[in-house]
Amino acid sequence: MAEKIFEFFGYAPNDQSPEAVRARSTHECPFLQTRCTKKLHTKEKNGIQEASGVCTLLQKKAGPVIICPIRLYAGDYQILRDVANQAFPKDLELVVGGEIETFRRENPDKACVVVFGQRWGKELRLPNRDTKKAGAYFVDWILAHINAGGTLLDFVAVEVQSIDTTGNYQAERKSHLGGLPFVGRTTANFNWENVNKRILPQIIYKGHVLRQEPLCQKGLFFVCPTPVYGKISERLGGKLSSIHQQAGSVTMMWYDVGPAVHAGQIRELQFVGQFTTTVDKIALAFTAPDNLPPAGVYEKAIRAEL
Repeated sequence: MAEKIFEFFGYAPNDQSPEAVRARSTHECPFLQTRCTKKLHTKEKNGIQEASGVCTLLQKKAGPVIICPIRLYAGDYQILRDVANQAFPKDLELVVGGEIETFRRENPDKACVVVFGQRWGKELRLPNRDTKKAGAYFVDWILAHINAGGTLLDFVAVEVQSIDTTGNYQAERKSHLGGLPFVGRTTANFNWENVNKRILPQIIYKGHVLRQEPLCQKGLFFVCPTPVYGKISERLGGKLSSIHQQAGSVTMMWYDVGPAVHAGQIRELQFVGQFTTTVDKIALAFTAPDNLPPAGVYEKAIRAEL
């Protein structure tokens, strides 16, 4: 089945409004107001990797599937506000990690949430077993609750994941860059196996590390597109029990692109739902011998080739 580009540099690929045409010609990401950071493997004539521009692909059964994590930062990082409003007192101001001293000087009696992450100061590495060295994993975001006196009260971590693709959509992308409709067929597909290979192992590892932190009282928040959550739930057997947010918990929050808009406008990012469980329950479900293919599948495949 052919997947189709659903959002291109933030807009519908057939949107010929001045805003959409400008975004395509300048390779601008409207969610960051800067050049698109999602790269193709091919390079431009000057040797720089080309910007992909593809935010969302359309799958016939799943509908629009966000493939660029930056797309999840729509609404000026609304997902971070969504997390902060449930982890801490509501409507605290989000402050860039490197600007906390300035904020405290200008707001000496005001609590806030200090944000560490890409383009918000810096990302913080998770420690490894040797606490003198930084580990291999970054946490996408750390939200730290600071009271009016400047004391760190508690914090949460936020992981943001979309889904990688296989195949390619370059012929379709080239057509849309030229303002032409695409009449061919794309080989692009979704790498759902990454749920098993990369996404779930990282959730489990990071969740276990954070559970040891005395000030991480509401655990890890995991933000993803709705179809990705669907695959995670399917892989875990769909039988995890729900708990309240606590140390060692993982809160999964899933989002979709919103309804159709007029030319020159961008679809909103819509919150769809969330579910909280413990990292231990996720780890157990991930390694449990449930939800496996039928016995004998390898034998059947071998015999088919003999």
